[in-house]
Amino acid sequence: MTYLKEGEKAPAIQAEIGGKEFTLTSLKGKKIVLYFYPKDDTSGCTAEACNLKESYTDFQAKGFEVIGVSPDNAASHEKFTKKYELPFPLIADPELKIIKDYGVWGEKSMYGKKYMGLLRTTFIIDENGNIEKIIEKVKTKEHSKQIFKELKLN
Repeated sequence: MTYLKEGEKAPAIQAEIGGKEFTLTSLKGKKIVLYFYPKDDTSGCTAEACNLKESYTDFQAKGFEVIGVSPDNAASHEKFTKKYELPFPLIADPELKIIKDYGVWGEKSMYGKKYMGLLRTTFIIDENGNIEKIIEKVKTKEHSKQIFKELKLN
């Protein structure tokens, strides 16, 4: 569970995507769907990415950019993006800097075993760089619909 709250300024992001420098402030004036997911090319993460891809033109028509972040490296992202023809950028964060800045690294549990990992979370960031909405219970197969419903954009 993230420590960030709706209405707060979104933490800065500075990363390299496809060999180019990316900053969150470079998207000022646009709304952003910033989604954090655990691992490229796994069933849930693939379902989520493909669902967002299917609605990408709807997001763009409503003034949104979509950006994914995971602990995978750039090579993994490149392969995942090509395999599923993802139209939006993925940020590699193997050092967990952005992930921890957004408070989405924490204790998880699988089959009774506890471990540390990425907590699947989506942040909707408004045109001024403020967190408009935080979605912590992500429905991977219908995430776009979930986002539109949360923002009352249906």
